Formats: sequence, structure tokens, C-alpha cells
Amino acid sequence: MKLHMFQWIKISFINLLVVAILGFLLRYKILYTFTYIDQKHLLHAHSHFAFTGWITQTLMALIVGFICNKHHKDLFKKYFWPLLFNLIGSWGMLITFTIQGYGFYSIAFSTTSIFVSYWFAIIVWKDLNAIAENDIGIKWIKIALISNVISSIGAFALAFLMANKIVHQNWYVSAQYFFLHFQYNGWFFFCCIGLISSSLFNNIVSKRVLNQVFYGFTISLIPAFFLSILWMKLSSTLYFIIVISAIVQVVAWVYLLLHIKKNISLIKNKIANNIVVILYGLVATALSIKLLLQLGSIHPTLSKLAFGFRPIVIGYLHLVLLAIISLSIIGYVLYITKINMNDWLKRGVVLFAISIMFNEILLMIQGFAALDYIVVPYINELLLLATVFLFISILLMNVGINKNKVSEVIK
Repeated sequence: MKLHMFQWIKISFINLLVVAILGFLLRYKILYTFTYIDQKHLLHAHSHFAFTGWITQTLMALIVGFICNKHHKDLFKKYFWPLLFNLIGSWGMLITFTIQGYGFYSIAFSTTSIFVSYWFAIIVWKDLNAIAENDIGIKWIKIALISNVISSIGAFALAFLMANKIVHQNWYVSAQYFFLHFQYNGWFFFCCIGLISSSLFNNIVSKRVLNQVFYGFTISLIPAFFLSILWMKLSSTLYFIIVISAIVQVVAWVYLLLHIKKNISLIKNKIANNIVVILYGLVATALSIKLLLQLGSIHPTLSKLAFGFRPIVIGYLHLVLLAIISLSIIGYVLYITKINMNDWLKRGVVLFAISIMFNEILLMIQGFAALDYIVVPYINELLLLATVFLFISILLMNVGINKNKVSEVIK
């Protein structure tokens, strides 16, 4: 059996709709009684399925599409089983985490998805090495694959601590943040930037500039993990390295933005889609905010405040996963495929972007209010409304995508 990239993308967008439903239920349970599902179990199901069923599943399909384009042949039959097993593992985690939380079956599906990521990384690495073209995207994708593999150390560390009933808050949180950092700052971010750089910036922004930006983010990737655990007692030498890494990322990003601005008319003409231009503009804004917040967190007091208040952590994660990663993925899909931008899809994408901004503003208000222990009236009702808008927008996108015929989209 063989599925093409567009068919895998359709599956991914269905998964995104499921993520939105879970997000709605989580917000609903904060306000109203819904005794059938445990809140913590649902939260674990939501986060795991968002990571593997939506983001990872889509990025895997897009990487295979990237390789097909470079090799000038369809390789989706070769990657069918890794993509399928990741999908099965994602749905397995969705069901088992919802029912039992962390238990034998949910851990088994989680472990399976990790080994699938190893399998996928090995196959992709070989195919990337066989590409004759010197494309900057290849470097970014390779670091993304390495980060995905490294992130599993955090997952296995968590499993070890829980299996042995080791109650040590610092170790537990450190393992959790280790996994998260190498997922969203490594695997997700590097993959998105690699795909976008390859499709947009090659032959427009100089290779020297693109390489300098790549090395800036790469050398600072590992030290940047410690930004998540600044509340622990770290040596002055390590703290200095952490500060430098945060500065390097901001400098690298500003440096790239300046060169994008210099060539903005060429880039816009290459995209030739105003909605995609707007999406990438929102991604650039969100990433700028993220890196500035990250730089600000090097101050110990601010770091303790930020990581000590759950609403701020949730707001930050949504900023990264929705405003940066998800919008990057959707923008890239709209740009590189022949999907017809019908009214359903246009309305869905626009509403999705607006809903993300609405949701993020509410989370930031709630987070900053929590610093002074201020309760914002009707904030949870408004956040629930934001999840409704997100669900409607994703439903519209699914309808719009499914109105496209496979034969018209596939080259």
C-alpha cells in the first residue's frame, strides 16, 4: 500500500482536530463537571497526541516529501511503515493515556513511538546523505533528527524515576524539560526552519548568511536547555555559557531577519500567496517574542517567577507549539503543495491564526495576573471560547482540504 504526502497531510489535519477537541475538554473540565475522564489523564493524552499525532506525524511526511523532491522520485512507499507505526503509536497513546494515564499500555505505546523515531531517523539520514545538492535544509533536518533522538533520554529518565518510585522533584522536572526542550527547540524548530529555508531562502539569501545562522542556533541548542532549569543551583561558568547561548540565538535570528527584510520583495514573489506571507509574518513575530522572553529568563528572579507559575508555562508552550510550529507547518503545506485555497480553507486558516492570537493574549493576561495573585474575571470562560474558535477553524481547514482531489494535488 502507498500513500502520497497529501494523503498523509489529510490524516495529520484530522489529528489536529482531535487535539483541538481534547483542548476543549480540558478547558471545559476547569469550569464544569465532567466526571467521566480524569483531568491529568486527559492532559497527558492531549500533550502526547499533539506532539506525535499532529506535529511529528506531519513533519515526518514533509521530510519525506522534501527527500522525494531532491531525489526526483516518489519514496513514500519506502516510508509507509514508519509513518504508519508512528500514527498507530499516536492513537495508542491517545486512548491509553486517556483511560489509565501513565500505565503499562501507555508507556508501551510511548516507547514504541520512540523506537519508530530512531528507525525513521536512520532511513532519512541515509537518504539525506545521498542528495547531491548542497541544500541548507539538509543540515537543519539532520540536527532536528539528532534532537528527536536525544529527547528520548528525558523520556526514559522519567520512566526510570516513575518505575522506581524515586520522588525527587528536581530530577523529575529536569527530565521533563529535557524532553520538551529537544522536542520543540530541537526536533520541531530545526525541522521547520530547515524546510522553510530550503524552499524560500536558497538562491535568495546568501549561503554564507544561512550557514552562520544555522551554526548560531546549533551551537546554542544544548546550552539553551539549562534556561529551563535556572532555578537549580548551577555553577557560574555554566551560567555564563547559558547567557551567551541566549544572546547568540537572538543575534542569529536578528541577523537572518535583516537579510530577509533586504530580500523581502523576492521572497514575497516566490511565495505568491498573501495568506502564507501573513502566516510567516506571524511566525516571525512569535519567534521574536519567544527568543526575547528566553533572553529575559536568564535573570534568576524572572526565571523563578516564570517557571513557578503554571499559566505562564502553558502560555509559553502554546506560543511555541501553536504560534511558531503549527503556523509554520500550515504555511509550508500551503506553499509547497498544489492545494486549492478554497473559501473553506481560507476561512479556516485565517480563523486559526486569529484564535491563536486570542488564546495567547488570554494566557499571557492570566499568567501575569497570577504573579500578583489576581483573579481575572471570566478568564476561564474566555479561554474556553478560544478553544471553540480553534476547533471551528481546524474543522473548516479539514473541510477545505478534503474538497481538494488527490489527483489534482499530487504532482
